[in-house]
Amino acid sequence: VQLQASGGGLVQAGGSLRLSCAASGRRFTINDMNWHRQSPGKQRELVAGVTSGGITKYADSVKGRFTISRDNAKNMVYLQMNSLKPEDTAVYYCEADYWDYSDGGVVAGRTWGQGTQVTVSS
Repeated sequence: VQLQASGGGLVQAGGSLRLSCAASGRRFTINDMNWHRQSPGKQRELVAGVTSGGITKYADSVKGRFTISRDNAKNMVYLQMNSLKPEDTAVYYCEADYWDYSDGGVVAGRTWGQGTQVTVSS
């Protein structure tokens, strides 16, 4: 299973961006999907997550500003980011837990996207 993230860019403080992440593979089921971010010199942190049933969670720093959603039919997860701040500047990564049925059995795994840069100017 592979993830492809897109939607990053440069935006002024107070602006908005929408990140997308698409999962692809042969035969699989996606379970939890998450967005993480990492700024230079800082550890990677969980920004938001959503279960297959739609239960969401957010880091305190983004609550009320970011919204995570998913489209199970398309194996997509989105992160709508509003009221962006310079401290939101980071590389954003999508991550997913999955079950892979491609080889006749069931293999559980976790996969990461390649990261997309979000830069918020003041």
